[in-house]
Amino acid sequence: MTATTSIDFDSIVDARNHDPHSILGPHHDETSDLLRVFRPYASTVALRIGTKEHALVRVHPAGVFEWRGALPAAKDRILVAQEGASTVIFHDPYSFPATLTADDLYLFNAGKLYQAYRALGANAKTIDGVQGVRFSVWAPNAGRVSVVGAFNCWDGRVYPMQAHGASGVWELFIPGLAPGELYKFEIRNRRTGQIFVKSDPYGNGFELRPSTASRVVAQDTFTWQDQAWLKSRAAWDWLHAPLNIYEVHAGSWRKHYDGRSYTYRDLATHLIPYVKEMGYTHIELLPISEHPLDESWGYQTTGYFAASSRFGTPDDLRFFIDACHQADIGVLLDWVPAHFPTDDFALARFDGTALYEHEDPRLGFHQDWGTHIFNYGRNEVRSFLLSSAHYWLSEFHFDGLRVDAVASMLYLDYSRKAGEWLPNKFGGRENLDAIEFLRELNVLVHEQFPGALTLAEESTAWPGVSRPTYLGGLGFSMKWNMGWMNDTLRYFSRAPIFRRFHQNELTFGQLYAYSENFVLPFSHDEVVHGKHSLLDKMPGDTWQKFANLRLLLAYHATAPGKKLNFMGNEFGQGREWSDNRELDWNLLEYELQRGIKLLARDLNHLYRNHPALHELDFSQEGFQWIDCHDADQSIISFIRRSRHGHVVIVALNFTPVPRENYRIGVPQPGTYVELLNSDSLFYAGSNVNNGSGVTAQNQAWMDQPHSMLIKLPPLASVIFSNNK
Repeated sequence: MTATTSIDFDSIVDARNHDPHSILGPHHDETSDLLRVFRPYASTVALRIGTKEHALVRVHPAGVFEWRGALPAAKDRILVAQEGASTVIFHDPYSFPATLTADDLYLFNAGKLYQAYRALGANAKTIDGVQGVRFSVWAPNAGRVSVVGAFNCWDGRVYPMQAHGASGVWELFIPGLAPGELYKFEIRNRRTGQIFVKSDPYGNGFELRPSTASRVVAQDTFTWQDQAWLKSRAAWDWLHAPLNIYEVHAGSWRKHYDGRSYTYRDLATHLIPYVKEMGYTHIELLPISEHPLDESWGYQTTGYFAASSRFGTPDDLRFFIDACHQADIGVLLDWVPAHFPTDDFALARFDGTALYEHEDPRLGFHQDWGTHIFNYGRNEVRSFLLSSAHYWLSEFHFDGLRVDAVASMLYLDYSRKAGEWLPNKFGGRENLDAIEFLRELNVLVHEQFPGALTLAEESTAWPGVSRPTYLGGLGFSMKWNMGWMNDTLRYFSRAPIFRRFHQNELTFGQLYAYSENFVLPFSHDEVVHGKHSLLDKMPGDTWQKFANLRLLLAYHATAPGKKLNFMGNEFGQGREWSDNRELDWNLLEYELQRGIKLLARDLNHLYRNHPALHELDFSQEGFQWIDCHDADQSIISFIRRSRHGHVVIVALNFTPVPRENYRIGVPQPGTYVELLNSDSLFYAGSNVNNGSGVTAQNQAWMDQPHSMLIKLPPLASVIFSNNK
C-alpha cells in the first residue's frame, strides 16, 4: 500500500470506485496496520477495543477516517461514529472478504447456475461470527454499484460494492443488517456516468405497492408438513390421472368487507374448503410474483423471486401451499418468462444498457403489451430465469408452472409486420434461443422436481410442445388447447337454430386432439375485455342461457383432455371478471346460479371418480364417436373408455327441442343408468330424464353392436354407464 497521501480518496468520496476494498477496510503499509473507514455524516469515528475507544483520524475532509495500530479480528472490530445527535455502532463492511465462489461466478456466466438466488440478491449470512446481509448483483456495464437504504441515508457513496472482475457481479457484506430492511442498488454507468437506482432483480421481498424498494427477507425456517404429498407426487402417473384446475386471481376471488384482498392465510382458510367441496384437483394462481400494478393481474412482473407483499409474507404463501398439500390439493403458479415491464426501477436497462432485454427493439420490445422481451441467448439471463423457476418449485413447493405466452417467445415475428422483426441465423422466424431456453427449463423441472408439471399457453400449431426434448419436442408436460376452446365457445355463442350449419366446430378438434397432451381451458382471458362471462356468451332467454352453460360445462368435463376453469365460471358469474372487485357470490341466492354450482361440483367429482373420463385423455383409445354426423338435430354422442375397458356414454343435445326415443349405439349389453343429467331438476333444469335406466337392445347401430333408445333433454347432456 502506498502512503496515505497518494491514495485516490476522491474516487470513494465521489462514488466512482469499483474496488472499494482496495482503499477501505484493513490494510498494511510500510509502517503499520491500519483501518480506513468512510462515514460522510460522522463528526468522529472511534475503534472500540475491549472497553476502550481509539479515535480515528480524519484523512479526508469528506469523511474518510483512519486508525493505525494492531487490529483485532473482524468480529471484534467495532466502530463507533457520532453522526449528528446519533451514536452509531457498527462493524466495518470492508473488513469482511467476498464469499461468492469462482464456481458460482463461472456457472452464472455460463447460464448454468440454477440456484442463482442463493448467490445473488440479499442473503442473510453469518461471516466470521458476525450476522449481516450479503448483497450481490449483476451489472457488467457499471462503473460503480452501491447498496442504499435508510441504514445509510440512501447515499450511494457510503456502501460501494466490490466488482468480481469480468463476471459483471458485484458483492458486499454489510454486518448488522437484519430482515425487514429496505434497500436498492445505486448504479453508475461506466460509459455515461449516469446514475440509476434499481430494485434487486433477485429480491425475495418488496415494499407494498406503490413503493418499490426491495426488502431483506429472513432465511426460510418454515416447517413443512407436506412430505407425504411430495412423495406421492413423485410417483404420480399424471398422464392417466384426473387433472382439474381451478384458476384463481388471489386479489379478487373474495375480499374483506372493507375491500381488502384476502391474504395467503385467508385463502388457506376459505379457498381450500371450497376447492375440496367442488372437487378440483389443483389450484392455479395467476401470477403472485411481485408486480407494481394491480391491473396487470401479475403479468407485468418485476420481482421474479418474490411473493407479492399485497397478500402477505413469503411464509404466509408457504403456509397456504402446505395447507393445500395436506388437503390433497396441488398448486400451480402462472409464471411469466415471456416479457417484463419497462418500469425504470426494475429490470429495464438495468445498468444503463440493454442487459436483460435486447438493444434492438425489433428483438427486444413487445408491441402488444408495451414490454421488453428477455434476451434468451444471454447466459446470465438464462441463469436468472431458470433460477426463478427453480426458486418457486424449491422454496415454495409449487407443483408446477403454467408458462405464459409461449407463442410470443417462439416466433421472432410474433405480432409484427414485415420489416419489424429480424430473422434468425438461418433466415427463419423461429426464436432459436427461446426454444433452447424452454427445453432447458422443462428438463430442469422434470429432473429436479419429480411429478411437477409444466403447462404451456401456446396458441399456434408449433409441433411437439408437449413431447420430450429427446424426441425434438419442447418438453412441456401439457399444452393449453386454444383451438378447442375457441371453436367450442364460437359454437356455443350461436343461436341453436344455426348450430346445424357449424357442427364441424365441435368435431374438428378430434383431428388433432392427441397430437399433444392437451388441457382444455376456459381461462380468465375468455371472460374479460368485452368478451363477456361464460354465461353471457350463451344465446337465448334466461332459461336457455343457463341450460347452455350447463351443457357447456358437461361437454367440457367429458371431452378428452385435462380441465381448467377460471373462478366464477363454476357458478355462472354474470358480469365479466374484474380484478378490483370480488366475484358475485351473492348470485348463489338464486336457484339458477345454485344449479350451475351444483352441476359443476358433480361434474368435477364424476370426472375424478370415473377412470373412463380421464385415464386415456391423451390417447385415441380413450375416445370413440358414436355419432358426430347428426347435424340436422345438432346432437353428438361418444364413448369414453378407461384402460380396463370400462365405458361412459355421453350424448349432448345442442337445441332446445327434447328428443324422445333417440337411438344411439353402445358397445356393450346391459342396463345403462344416468350418471348425470345436466337437465336435472336438481340443477334447475326441466327434468327430462331416463328414469332408473335404459336397457341396451341387441340391435346394431352406428357401428356399435348394441343400441338403446334414450330421452335427450333440451340443451342438455346425459352421461350413462353400465358398470356396476
